[in-house]
This record gives sequence, C-alpha cells and structure tokens, in this order.
Amino acid sequence: MNQSAPPPQKPRLQPVSTEKLAFVASETEEARAALRSLSHRYGNFPADKADAIIALGGDGLMLQTLHKHMGSGKPIYGMNRGSVGFLMNEYREDDLPERLAKADITTIRPLEMTATDEEGNCHKALAINEVSLLRQTSQAARLRISVDNRERLEELVCDGCIVATPAGSTAYNLSAHGPILPITAQLLALTPISAFRPRRWRGALLPNWAQVDIEILDPRKRPVSASADHTEIRRVTHVSIKESTDAEGVIMFDSDHGWDERILTEMFRY
Repeated sequence: MNQSAPPPQKPRLQPVSTEKLAFVASETEEARAALRSLSHRYGNFPADKADAIIALGGDGLMLQTLHKHMGSGKPIYGMNRGSVGFLMNEYREDDLPERLAKADITTIRPLEMTATDEEGNCHKALAINEVSLLRQTSQAARLRISVDNRERLEELVCDGCIVATPAGSTAYNLSAHGPILPITAQLLALTPISAFRPRRWRGALLPNWAQVDIEILDPRKRPVSASADHTEIRRVTHVSIKESTDAEGVIMFDSDHGWDERILTEMFRY
C-alpha cells in the first residue's frame, strides 16, 4: 500500500466575489419561486460567467450541479428548497453576499468507478457520494473484495456494498449503518448492505488513496449492478474504485453551521 498520503484538505476561508451569481433550481414550485425571487434581487448570470453558483433545491440538485461543474473551479453554495438538504445551507434571501463572503470553502474529490459488464465492456463514471453495488435478483450477491491488489475478503454474501466519500457518508452509507466521516477526513467508508456471511462484518475504513476492487462471484446466477451516484451499470463482473486525482468540486457551507457541526449533530442524534 502506498504509505505517502496527500496533505489534508482543509476549508479555505478566502472571500468569494459576489458580483456575479448564477442561480439554478430544481423543478419544485418552492425552488422555482426562490429562483425568481433571488434572480430579481441579485441578478442571474450564466454559470460560465459567474463567480459562484447558488443551487436551490435538495441534495439531489447539489449533486447534479457539482457533477455538471466538476473541474471548473466554480464554488457551489446550496440553499435548501427540497426534502433532503444535508449538503445544503439554510434558505434565507437576506444578506446572501455577506454569507458567501464568510462561507467555508472545501474542495472535494469524487470517486472514479471503472465497471466491467458481462459482455466485457468497460464503463467509467464519477461519484461524489458513493459507488454502490446491489444484487439484481432475489438471490444474495457474492463478492470478493481486494484493497490495493491484496485480497481482504474472500467472499462476502450480501445484498450489496458501498464505498462512500466523506461527502456521501451521511447518505446511503449512513442508512446502511456505515460511519459518518468529517468532510476533510482522508478516508473512505466500505460498508456492507445486509451482510449474511460473514454475518458480523461491519465494513472498514480505508485511506482515501487506496484502490478497492470488487469481483462478482457467479455473476450469471447472481447478477449485480453498480452505481456511481446516478449512473448505473447492470450485470457487472468487476468494479474498481479509487479517488480521482484529477476531478474536483468546490462546495461552500455557512461558517456558523458548517459541515463539522452538521456531522456532530448527526452523530448525537437519537
């Protein structure tokens, strides 16, 4: 395993220009009404001309916006106008430029998924939240897991498994009883979904520079799909997952209720 880790990614605190803002919204009436109101108040520039992009909706819209502007360097600030908003800030129309100027800015790197299907075709996709493998039929999946080319689990019989980033650790990973990770943690969460054998295996925390390879055992009898966020590949035989060294997104959180505070709140929720 490579022992030289990259330096920690910490929130950047330099102010963001608020002269040119781009607003995007989900299709709900609540989000569209917010789009009209904020555009009228602050203007609405094309995304490629804007200093920052404001996403109005839920976590789904935030993921779509991050994917669309991956690598552009554009900071994205979400305001919750949806049903789920862990990646979003509280919606307030007043003092938006001041909030942006004070916001914590964090660079996040997605996972690269390379999936091979039963026809031998290779599919590549990026995942900001997680790569998930799921059984396609009533029969449990049988998976073999290797980390950095070393076999770690000869056979996992389960409904599937998840490799989650810190940003995605509060999503599907948390629902599968995986650990919550701080946004700047140099870790990935490998979490089983309804593990049958070994029954007591609860997953693993891996360094974010590790490569995870998952081989599907008996794929014709027990087919498995692989998803990188919203991109799904059916009937895969092998999936390789690692953190991207090229692509990155920039996300903004209010400094008075940043990611670390949300993580602590979630950890102590009962």
